[in-house]
Amino acid sequence: MATIYDVAKLADVSPMTVSRVINQKGPISKSTKEKVEKAIETLNYIPNKSAQSLISKSTKILSLLITDINNPFFTKVARGAEDKALQLGYQVIFSNSDEDIEKESKYIQMLLESRVDGVLIAPSGDDSKKNIQKLIKNRIPFVMLDREIEGVDSDIVLGNNHEGTRKLMDHLFENGHKKIALINGPSYISTARERKKAYIESLKFYQIPIDEELIFETDYKQQSETTIIDRLLALPPDRKPTAIFAANNFIAATMVKKLREKGMNIPKEMAFVCFDGFEPINDFYTVAVQPAYDFGYLGIQMLVDKIEGNTERNNRKIVLPPEIVIRRSSLLQ
Repeated sequence: MATIYDVAKLADVSPMTVSRVINQKGPISKSTKEKVEKAIETLNYIPNKSAQSLISKSTKILSLLITDINNPFFTKVARGAEDKALQLGYQVIFSNSDEDIEKESKYIQMLLESRVDGVLIAPSGDDSKKNIQKLIKNRIPFVMLDREIEGVDSDIVLGNNHEGTRKLMDHLFENGHKKIALINGPSYISTARERKKAYIESLKFYQIPIDEELIFETDYKQQSETTIIDRLLALPPDRKPTAIFAANNFIAATMVKKLREKGMNIPKEMAFVCFDGFEPINDFYTVAVQPAYDFGYLGIQMLVDKIEGNTERNNRKIVLPPEIVIRRSSLLQ
């Protein structure tokens, strides 16, 4: 394998000159630059990134740590992050915590050891605060994504959970629904808290009593929906819901499957709305579609701004509005 010294010898320049051409630093004449580039091409020389990073203290590598790569929302987030990173001259390491705080902690430690330049992170929950503090202690720039953590000051890209929930609830009320069940995520995740808060605000706005038996908390990975459906369908006719609000696409997909297994007709017997779509069946769900690609794209831009000192502002917040898309799952037939 060719070395920097081989390139320098072939180009008849010093190794320092070759280094300057590779790193695009220092005054280099056009003719010298062309000689070095030709020698690099001839020898098929591959620069040692590890050595470069020791000198520059920059790896040009970023980390995207998300909670569930199987979720189409985060798949699109990853695409946006990768596209923007490449545009800015960085590469991205993808990590998936599976909504598991311990797995997230192990990834954070690995990222610290890998000397990444910065981290774009969707926290697994409120307990992620201790992992974020490791980044702060080690002076690793980071930007949070999708979820907030109380007491952590950070640049962040969020969706407007309040607006999306209220608009979906308005749609159900306008279609005559007064008994609406909420199948929500865990309360230790900020998005779940925000959606529940907006759900309750909507009920109060329409002067509908809050029925705690219509409010359920599950996880974001479709684990316990059979029990929830059984409890809903066992309610007396005057208390049984005519519509369900699912907090995310995975919960929605599993809930619809369980309802159909029980012989329920959707939306004739049970209307359905949720946050985020599910690509294979997007023509069915009435959803609050978040611009997932923009979450990743803008998050990386904010992160690189911090790394390269392109902003003097701290704790910047971008809140992206959802688009309400009405489809068959909530339309009375």
